[in-house]
Amino acid sequence: MTRFASAKEPSFAATREERIRAALGTRSIVMVGMPGCGKSALGKRLAPRLGLPFVDVDDEIERAAGKTIREIFADHGEASFRDGERKVIARLLAGGPQVLATGGGALMHEETRANIRLQGVSIWVKADAALLVRRVAKRNTRPLFEGRDPEAVVQELMAARHPLYAGADIIVESRDVPHEHMVEEIIEALARCPLLATPAAPGSGAAP
Repeated sequence: MTRFASAKEPSFAATREERIRAALGTRSIVMVGMPGCGKSALGKRLAPRLGLPFVDVDDEIERAAGKTIREIFADHGEASFRDGERKVIARLLAGGPQVLATGGGALMHEETRANIRLQGVSIWVKADAALLVRRVAKRNTRPLFEGRDPEAVVQELMAARHPLYAGADIIVESRDVPHEHMVEEIIEALARCPLLATPAAPGSGAAP
């Protein structure tokens, strides 16, 4: 986006957050992880710290489809939802920079993984099974959990998705601490991330 294309290299006196934002160039910060790990809650708090917009992919999918996620699953099935998810993520990444919270299954699509590698810096918000089960059990709006034992679903999804999440650029451990504490850890990790060691050149990360 133009506001980054003309960004100057930050001075030595620039804040840590300003250096991270300059180094991103046109890339987005992409939060990935299991349902209930806290991607959206953390992303909403991280974005203003970095002076970036926050976007929740599920919200964008619902807006584009004119239906809720549950309705999309019920009317068209998971395969159709995943295809729409792929398209929405590709569109959003092309319009970065931003903090983007993806759905738990977004990385199951190879094209999405490739787009995130090219146009993003990914953060896996990793959580143990007990924490995830406790959180998802409080909400009955997740289609993959409807009518099923939450613990069994969590274990099944972790087995399929953790190998993909493990390729993230940054991994942070989700736990029951104040969100602000977790955001500070994420910012520290971003500041140390080799991908953000130097400011990106104008247009860096843009799709070919």
